[in-house]
Order: sequence, then structure tokens, then C-alpha cells
Amino acid sequence: MASPTEFGLFIGGKWTMPPHARRFETINPTNRESVGSFVSGTADDARAAVAAAQAAFRGWRDTPAPKRGEILLEAARRMKQQKGTLGRIVTQEMGKVLSEGLGDVQEAIDFLEYMAGEGRRLFGETVPSELRNKFCMTVRQPKGVVVCITPWNFPTAIPNWKMAAALISGNTVVFKPASATSRCGAEVVRIYEEAGLPPGVVNLVTGSGGVVGNALVEDPHVRTVSFTGGVAAGRDVYVRGAQGLKMVHLELGGKNPVILMDDADLSLALDGVLFGAFGTAGQRCTATSRLIVQAKVYDEFLGKLTDRLDRFRVGDPLDPATGMGPVASSDQETKILEYIEIGRSEATLRYGGHKLTGGAYDRGYFLEPTIFETRHGTRISKEEIFGPVLSVIRVADYDEAVRVANDVEYGLSSAIYTRDVNRAFRAIRDLEAGITYVNAPTIGAEVQLPFGGIKHTGNGGREAGSAAIEEFTEIKSVFIDFSSKLQKAQIDSETAA
Repeated sequence: MASPTEFGLFIGGKWTMPPHARRFETINPTNRESVGSFVSGTADDARAAVAAAQAAFRGWRDTPAPKRGEILLEAARRMKQQKGTLGRIVTQEMGKVLSEGLGDVQEAIDFLEYMAGEGRRLFGETVPSELRNKFCMTVRQPKGVVVCITPWNFPTAIPNWKMAAALISGNTVVFKPASATSRCGAEVVRIYEEAGLPPGVVNLVTGSGGVVGNALVEDPHVRTVSFTGGVAAGRDVYVRGAQGLKMVHLELGGKNPVILMDDADLSLALDGVLFGAFGTAGQRCTATSRLIVQAKVYDEFLGKLTDRLDRFRVGDPLDPATGMGPVASSDQETKILEYIEIGRSEATLRYGGHKLTGGAYDRGYFLEPTIFETRHGTRISKEEIFGPVLSVIRVADYDEAVRVANDVEYGLSSAIYTRDVNRAFRAIRDLEAGITYVNAPTIGAEVQLPFGGIKHTGNGGREAGSAAIEEFTEIKSVFIDFSSKLQKAQIDSETAA
């Protein structure tokens, strides 16, 4: 086998290969071949990247926001030109099928274009003063050095969600991608470099969360940390950031329900559940991991679902006929298989439940799409599995369906299939989640609306949409008195006289 392509760190506008640095490789989950070789960054590398970002901050802050937007738009243009290549890299490094790899890149493009326009908005507000000849307004200002720590499941989209919003707001960035998808992270930074970002505005340090991630979160010069990942890691980041009174934005897990009512369009719901549960091999924080079905249509729908899975192809994600590729890594495979064994002990296995073997399957991490019939309250019905495992739960009516849907520690995405418009609006009100879909699966967020959840899904912030810049900006209130005399707000005029 050929030697893997070697990548360095990107600090202060330069790609560097630290001498004698330890390295690691990312692995294609389809065939276990190397995708690239990367530097295992150190705490000193992290501090150097923060210093470079700090040095570049004033110049970038003072660059007019519309000019910052032009650079983001150029990055989007270059990403469009290279979309085919980048999509294949996503598929090779992470394992999602090529159409989803290309979709990952397209989402990054969409958000870059959206944020480029924010350079001509960055809205504040004006309000009336209680005094004569006085003007009141707010303006948004950047926070400074921002750290972006991203997961492996959307290795181009999520980095751009964070970095584009931080950059248009005038911040500088240190980016630590998930180790498993470091090649995708390096490609994103390369495009920003080619688009004309000044040196130090974006910096890349690869390596472990325990070394690089902790050093970045704890650095006193970092003002904001944006993290997407698991709950345990997110809690640790939150506590470490709190020691420095930093703003820490967390996007964490999900246990997302689809509610299927007996008046639903079953054909439409079938397509949605298949894609929601088994797209990206269930490795989305918004994946459909619970299907809550009204009793009247339970048997019919479950039969249709298993029939469709008989024709659902698992295999090479670069093959257009493939419906689901491998899971992302050996660790992922092990964790998912452990949950399947838990499911066997507490529920009824309806479909799948095995590692696929033989031929090309032996070279990768391929699992069958898996369905359990279970009651609410089992571990597989309440804990995040992050794999192609769907728990199906029978309920009597709408009220029970909502109680079951809400009775988990997460609250990211939710969905209901019904033809009853009144019931649909009740679900919008009743479901405890940051996102609700009607007659669509739990996946498919668009960049122009805020993304995020409640409960253990995060700590209340939102990414994307009009809310994207909120975690990366400070609000400054401004009072302009043009009366040419001292005016005292909140002073009783009669007492003062």
C-alpha cells in the first residue's frame, strides 16, 4: 500500500510539520485503508494557535463585515467547484453514502452563502429614550478568539456552521476537528486559506480531545468555545470552560421520536422512517431512533417497513445503489453491537441485529439495519445509540404518544405523521424538542432556521439561522446624548427640582 498523504497543522497562515511529532491516521470504514496521516498536536501547539488567533483578531475585527462576507462567499464558490472531490473525501473518511457526502458539502456551501449575507446585517436594535435629545441603540461586537470543536458525523457541514458564524461576526478561530475525520477538517481550512482569509484568522490543530481540546478550552485567551459531540464530553468541556467564565455552547445528543398516527399517509411515513432511522447509518444527532405507532396501524406499518428493508442495500457507500454504508469506526461498531445485545435481553428483535460478514463486508464496519419492538422505558428506548437501531413502541392514542416521546433526557428533534391539522398544531406545542417536523422525518434541517435542542441535548443555544451569530457576539448598549446638557435618567423630576 502507498504511504498515506501527510498533513500538518495550520497556524498563523502556514502549514507546519512539527519535527519529531507523533502522528495518527484516519481510516476508511469501508475497507480500513488509510485516508491521511495527521499530527497529534500538543498543548504547546494549541497555545501557539491561540496566540496566532489573538494576534490576528484586531485586524479581522476592523475589517468591514461586508468584506468579511465576500471572503466567505469566495469560500462557498471554491467549495462548489470542488464539491465532487470533497463529497468523496467525506464518504471515504466517514462512511456515509456518496449522495449524503455531497449533501454534507452542500450544507456547508449553503451556510457560507447565508452567513456571507449576514455581513450586511448583523442587526442591533434602536429604542426610544425616556429623555429628550437622546438616542439609544445596540451594536454587536465580536468576542475575540473562538474555539470550534466538531464531531465526525458531519465533517464539513458542522465546522462551517460554527466557523462561518464566528468569522462573519469578526472573531478569529482555532479549529479542532474530530480525529476520525481530520482530512475533512484540513480540506475545509485549505478552502478558507485559498479564499483569502488573512493569516491567523483560522487555525487548525489536530489531535486528541484530552490533549488539544483541553488545552484550547482552558486557555485564558479563549473567550468562547463551541462544541458538538457526546453528553459526557460536552459536560467536561462545559465545566472546564466555566473555570475561565467562558461562554460555552454545547450541541449534544438526541433520542428523536417519530409519532405515527392512525390517519397518517403510511407510504409517506415509510419513506421518512427509512431515511430518518438508517440514513448515515443512524449516526446523526437528529436520527429517528424511536418510532411511536398508534395501535390501529402498528402491525401494518411494521410489516411494510421490514418488507422495504429486505430490499435495502448495505454496502460500498460510493455505489449509487447503496442505501447505507458502514458505521464510522471500529469503536462505533463495538458500541452499537453492545446495544444490540442489550436489546436482545429486554425487547423483541424484529429485524437485523447482526454484523455483516463475508467478501467486502469483512474489510469494513458493516451492520444490518436493526429494529426492536419494545416497551417504553427499556434502555434501547431511552439511551442514545447513534447507530442503525430503531426502537418501535406501540401506543393507544395521541396523548400516550406524546408522553412517551417526551419521557427521555434529550430534546433535539421530533416528528409526527398525521392528516389532522389540529393534531399537528397540538404536537408543535406539546413535543419537548428544539425541532418539530410535520409529515417528515426527524432529519433535514435547513440552514436558514436555528438548530438546537433542550434538556441534555445542549445548554440552550442555537446554531444556524438568524440565531447563529448570537453565541459569537457581545451586545453593547449605546446611549448618545445630543442635548448639550447633563440629563439624569431614572431621576424623579419633582424630587430633583
